[in-house]
Amino acid sequence: MTRPLALAAAAFALLAACAQVQEKPKPAAVPQISEASLRDKAQEGLALGMRQYELGDFEGARRNLAAALDHGLLSKGEQSAARKHLAFIHCMSDREPECRDEFRKAIEIDPGFGLTPAEAGHPIWGPVYAGVHAKLTAPAVEPRAQGPRSVAEQFLGEGMAKYDAGDYAGAAALLQSALDDGLADKADQVKAIKHAAFSLCLLRRFAPCRAAFARAFKIDPDFELSAAEAGHPSWRRTYAAAKQRAGAAAKAAQDAAGNK
Repeated sequence: MTRPLALAAAAFALLAACAQVQEKPKPAAVPQISEASLRDKAQEGLALGMRQYELGDFEGARRNLAAALDHGLLSKGEQSAARKHLAFIHCMSDREPECRDEFRKAIEIDPGFGLTPAEAGHPIWGPVYAGVHAKLTAPAVEPRAQGPRSVAEQFLGEGMAKYDAGDYAGAAALLQSALDDGLADKADQVKAIKHAAFSLCLLRRFAPCRAAFARAFKIDPDFELSAAEAGHPSWRRTYAAAKQRAGAAAKAAQDAAGNK
């Protein structure tokens, strides 16, 4: 091949290579993730979780509601709604500490948050919500000068703290210690016995739970649980049985006194 022909062939090859380089497809543009798209995704997760809750798919609802909250872009009202339904799910699954924590977060996010009368009266989560709401919304009270608490009163305070934290075995032990050490105030005695009974029933120790309720009726014949407390599924039947027996015993005592 002559030199001019060789140069022409080389030039042709170079032009072909350039053409191939130019024709190579460009990589697709990476879509940009905006705050608006993340907010839309969070709201879609919230809506899906709420639908799953209504259909009874509580585990699916829990996952999607938690994921929606993780985005951090829901409004305060949406966050409270998600927290409320997470609380319902935890309470129905016997996870009371988690239930209490979700109610606390819902109230902290939105101080105006509240349950409907029907929701607040629910036997499973109603008492949990009432306790959290009362604790967070109670007006500040100026501390009063008091003498040192007795050992029994210290046990009572520690036992109530254990109960609020969901440590029911620890609560039952400390509340019993408070009673054994001689709580002086009758109201404190009933408070300790009542929460000891709650703890024992939550631990499925129903015979000691019933005995504790019976003890409360002996100390205070007018002892009564609130409607929300009395309907709690963990101790509803045990409390009702103890109340019935206490009523029968009181009637028998009255009849005996009348026959004298």
